[in-house]
Amino acid sequence: MRRIAILPTLCTLGNAACGFTAIMLATGAGLASDWPNESALYTAAWLIFAAMVFDVFDGFLARRSRTASQFGAELDSLCDAISFGAAPGFLLLQLGSHFTNRLAGEIFLLIALLYMVCAVLRLARFNVQTTLEAKSHKSFQGLPSPAAAGCLASLVLLGYSPMRYPWLPDEVRQAVHWFAPLGATVVALLMVSRISYPHLAMHWLRRRRPFTEVVEVIFAVFLLVFLKEVALLGLCWLYVVAGPALSLVRRKVPQTLEASASPIIER
Repeated sequence: MRRIAILPTLCTLGNAACGFTAIMLATGAGLASDWPNESALYTAAWLIFAAMVFDVFDGFLARRSRTASQFGAELDSLCDAISFGAAPGFLLLQLGSHFTNRLAGEIFLLIALLYMVCAVLRLARFNVQTTLEAKSHKSFQGLPSPAAAGCLASLVLLGYSPMRYPWLPDEVRQAVHWFAPLGATVVALLMVSRISYPHLAMHWLRRRRPFTEVVEVIFAVFLLVFLKEVALLGLCWLYVVAGPALSLVRRKVPQTLEASASPIIER
């Protein structure tokens, strides 16, 4: 405790600051009381993604500088509980305010509580099962809480974006409010599941990559620049689907190999 890594710790605290500010904007508290509701929610959703950037680089900087510690791991989970547990829950409640009847409000409240509880349980399990060694960070058991938060934030970005895409019908934006409770329930349950998800940050940042993969990253950046909300929505939910899809593939491949290796009895 006498010596802590300054730069990784500042990144971790930046994660928490983004999450806290997102809650302020989502609830219209403090300085956000004068903001238009749509602008406040749109900015709050972007702050969730800013918290994800801080979350990626705090661990990366700690490992690169060989200053990873148990203090940093605990601090990271505490900050994640704010940015990826509480803040997305408030965004979900605001999506529910689109409906005027009381039953819808109660449903959105229960699902927001479910999401927050699952996020906290996910972070607690991560702290218990993960060590400071790099090999324990190659994959996740259950959907990572930043990815789950990104899924909800991407829905808010699409629903409240000031940009109007000519090829995107307005009905799609309205459907965000209907899909939000179902999507939040799915990602909440996936967070506490045992489905394995790849650690994309470790995969891309830990060593040099082939030229073809660099081209793919550049293409993805172009999509994010020109499509922004639509591209983020697609990338986040694609990652959610990738976990169960890869698990099914892993189960079928050994069965196929076992069947092909079994002796053929001729009659």
